[in-house]
Amino acid sequence: MPISRRSLLKAAAAMPALSLPGIVRAESESTLRFIPVIDLAFVDPIYSTAQVSRNHGFMVYDTLYGMSSSLQVSPQMLSGHVISGDQLQWDLTLRDGLFWHDGERVLARDCVASIRRWAARDGFGGELMEVIAELSAADDRTIRFRLKRPFPLLPQALGKAAINACFMMPERLASQDPFKPLTQVIGSGPFRYLADERVQGARNAYAKFERYQPRSDGKPDWTAGPKIVHYDRVVWTTTPDAGTGVAALQTGEQDWQETTPHDLLPIIKAAGDIETRILDPRGYACMLRLNHLQPPFDNPAIRRALLGAIDQSAFMTAVAGTDPAFQVSPIGYFAPDTPMASDVGLDLFRGPRNYDKVRADLKAAGYNGEKIVVLVPTNSLAQKPLGEIAVDSLRKAGMNVEYAGLDFAVVLQRQLKKDPIGQGGWSAAVGNWQGIDWLNPAGNTNIRGEGKIAGWYTSQKMGPLRSQWLAASELAEQQRVCREIQAVAFKEIPYIPIGVYKQPTAYRKDIAGILDGTAVFWNVRPA
Repeated sequence: MPISRRSLLKAAAAMPALSLPGIVRAESESTLRFIPVIDLAFVDPIYSTAQVSRNHGFMVYDTLYGMSSSLQVSPQMLSGHVISGDQLQWDLTLRDGLFWHDGERVLARDCVASIRRWAARDGFGGELMEVIAELSAADDRTIRFRLKRPFPLLPQALGKAAINACFMMPERLASQDPFKPLTQVIGSGPFRYLADERVQGARNAYAKFERYQPRSDGKPDWTAGPKIVHYDRVVWTTTPDAGTGVAALQTGEQDWQETTPHDLLPIIKAAGDIETRILDPRGYACMLRLNHLQPPFDNPAIRRALLGAIDQSAFMTAVAGTDPAFQVSPIGYFAPDTPMASDVGLDLFRGPRNYDKVRADLKAAGYNGEKIVVLVPTNSLAQKPLGEIAVDSLRKAGMNVEYAGLDFAVVLQRQLKKDPIGQGGWSAAVGNWQGIDWLNPAGNTNIRGEGKIAGWYTSQKMGPLRSQWLAASELAEQQRVCREIQAVAFKEIPYIPIGVYKQPTAYRKDIAGILDGTAVFWNVRPA
């Protein structure tokens, strides 16, 4: 007989402890116990585009600018900046009292190396580097940018909380190959990573960095303002499933669960001692990524024909249930309800799906029954149901689909392979990004068209359009360019957008101070 999630929750609640009971019970009252959505596979948040790596990054590293929940940027590691009259020189000044976790002082040359490493992996950073004539350390506290032309979005690039954020690292680490993951973790952020306490697939631990000096001005707001730590330790415990995590919240063994299944919300609310809320109203933007290097998705006509098989509402219902408050569709290539979003091309997703027509369109486009390997992270709360709907949709469209259910970390690695599927390659994969990652054409790396991100989409049109957007000084002109970008995307299909869902977080009422945005661990304190 199949086991329901609710039955599993009741059974888990009756269990005395999680898989590490001795460790859990030994934690002091100054420990915040957190359940991440998935295990931390990569500790290098510049190398990895996983959200869990970004969240880890904000614990351990710091950024030159911070971002508020209203998406405004302000100095974070900086005391401020000075811009020349012609806007071609920016001098950024580090504030006093910044130290690396190994005790060394943070210097401008560390930041210069960090910016270069980040820019090699990030689209917005790449745009910034294109206009830089010189990036140097004028002295130990001054980072100097000399520009070929004005770039007023410099603080937004360096301060964005979206993937990849521009984290600062010691020069000796930041000088290493950005396309190889770092294994040593030394930052200047409010927490130190305790590598010797890691249990792969189960546990990561952090300690308060006693030498961290929060900003003295402003108020805590996501990654901006003072980062004041109230717990000596934060321990991430990866649970086998979300139901077990909720049970651990109910018994008091855990304090905070990053993401909570929508179908368990009634049970959580009935418990009385657990709060739920949505930290980011922009939600999570989801995609079906197609491998442009391998047949059949190297053929843009086949990619376009597949759009008719995509029911965005079905994808979102699989993740978030039927409550319209938790899902948005149809969507395009920019996060809905943000300035660059538009309805260009969205009629493709409206109305019922006609799979007979899709099969005919695919055949006319040149699909001849080639095998499609769809990568599905089976240990991901959101991506597993997204992957299952993707497999079902492609099969309804008459495609020869192989379901490749794998661990999330294995999926991340396999998506880097450019080999044919017969040699361990892949054809399609699902992904979920925060809406902040799809705010604009500089930040949404998936539509850049430079062939650098997994899927290897290339375009002759996107680069010039993006340059137009960066040069636009008026919002109306930026929006016009983004409408054109979306029209091009629906012809070239860098990936297929499959909807936005809004994900509640859950935490016990005996903790307070959780900030809006993403899961950050300063300002959180006992209630």
